[in-house]
Amino acid sequence: MFNFLPKEFNFFDLLEKQVGLAADAAKAFKEVVAKGAVSEENMKILQDIEHDGDDVTHTILEQLDKTFITPIDREDIHALAKELDDIIDMTCTIASRMKIYRVDHVDKYLVEFANIIEESVLGVTRAVKGMRNMKNVKQIYMACVEVNRLENVGDRLRDSALSDLFDNQKDPIEIIKWKEIYQEAETVLDICEDVTNVVESIVVKNA
Repeated sequence: MFNFLPKEFNFFDLLEKQVGLAADAAKAFKEVVAKGAVSEENMKILQDIEHDGDDVTHTILEQLDKTFITPIDREDIHALAKELDDIIDMTCTIASRMKIYRVDHVDKYLVEFANIIEESVLGVTRAVKGMRNMKNVKQIYMACVEVNRLENVGDRLRDSALSDLFDNQKDPIEIIKWKEIYQEAETVLDICEDVTNVVESIVVKNA
């Protein structure tokens, strides 16, 4: 008879695992950017993280279909899983672009982007982990505010990088390559902010 009772699954464990993978991806990306080039080993590390992230996302979505009782709204769990997976995917996409475009030097703007991305993902980590205890509302909000601040910093950095690119780079191919890379780096920060927007919505509903 117990098989017919509603089952509860600990989604917080999986969400925290997923955000941990996002932090791993940000760290690995930072190391790649510091070298100025993407080696086969670096790419494999990022691809393995991306694969693990996909597995966690699939598990979350599968459990949403099977679980009757969820600790927070199922659409919020779905949104968090998707956005966290997008952080990992986009980070890996930038590294892939660097490899395809034969980037072979350290770029000061991309180094700065990598630092901001890592800080932002760590802020996302604090926000997501804080949801286990909704009494930590202040800490959660502080993490969300920091991620929002870093997204604004990223906007300004993108504009500075593009301005410098168009002013000083004469090769149109290089302009196309770096314009895409800078914009994708800023997109990672947008996604981080999207995660914290979902977290803030969850806190409002449940605190």
